[in-house]
Amino acid sequence: MSTIEPSAADLAEDEISYEQAFGELEQILYTLEEGELSLEESLNLYEKGVQLATICGQKLDEAEVRVRRWLPDGSTAELD
Repeated sequence: MSTIEPSAADLAEDEISYEQAFGELEQILYTLEEGELSLEESLNLYEKGVQLATICGQKLDEAEVRVRRWLPDGSTAELD
């Protein structure tokens, strides 16, 4: 039986990179797909996965803001 303890899920959003959160989320998914965990272990990993997915989403939202094209009037436009 393979279990993992994703430490990134316990970190604040600004203390973890997107790549680290995504990598740990992938590990959780693989572990859950194996189906060898108890219900409690599965639920704990699922909850950590939700936290990591939220962090990944927030990091992607931040990246999108950084790559928007700034217009002279201070507004932004989607990049082509």
